[in-house]
Amino acid sequence: MGRQDRGDDPRDAYRRIRKPVPPPGGPMPDRRRRFEEEFARREMNEAGDPRYADRFEAGRLLADALRGLADEDVVILAIPRGGVEVGAEVARARGWPLDVVVPRKVGAPGNPELGIGAVAPGVQILDETMVRTLGVTEEYLRREIAAQEEEIQRRSEAYRRGRPPAQVEGRTAVVVDDGVATGGTAAAALRWARAQEAAKVVLAVPVAPRESIERLRPEADVVVCLMTPPHFYAVGQWYREFSQTSDEEVIALLDEAAG
Repeated sequence: MGRQDRGDDPRDAYRRIRKPVPPPGGPMPDRRRRFEEEFARREMNEAGDPRYADRFEAGRLLADALRGLADEDVVILAIPRGGVEVGAEVARARGWPLDVVVPRKVGAPGNPELGIGAVAPGVQILDETMVRTLGVTEEYLRREIAAQEEEIQRRSEAYRRGRPPAQVEGRTAVVVDDGVATGGTAAAALRWARAQEAAKVVLAVPVAPRESIERLRPEADVVVCLMTPPHFYAVGQWYREFSQTSDEEVIALLDEAAG
């Protein structure tokens, strides 16, 4: 069919994602990025700036949306790092225990920001279409997955500081993040909670694109998302303050929750 049939073009996988990243062989034009940013700015202006002040405000609003779980045996499983700030506020407001679940993105060769899958302890999810399109080898996948699993182990131990993981079996596991973009790491976290035999698995996030939420619905029993803006560019655009959360801040929040 020739080059006009983009199904045969390895750059097509890059074009389909929302985050503008440079595909192999040259930079991606930023026309789409400017288009989406302009629509997002217009939407914010028309809505009177619907952004959250910060992750803690988002957590308080999310806690209110989860009040229907008040009579259940709930454990909050926050996704580090920013998700821990949101999850800590939910746990504090509702009096629920807080722990972490640490999924990691499986990055593409030469472009680690482009996710071709995600892993959590004992869970692996791969975008087989993306893997085939980019010609990712089995050897690369083994190395990348092993590296991410090692990082999961390191972070889990560092964050808990010797504390055992929270019990998930038989409880309502609420997986919390500060937002969802493509949903790969959220899906891995939800599958991990399911594998721990949680009685109910809930995804709770302040913001996400509608299409990502629809993809995640089969992974959870309940999905709570406060805002699904039609013109979504990145999670951070929906917060007025969105500085990077440090490992030290995560540890302090978990220490506080543990008492």
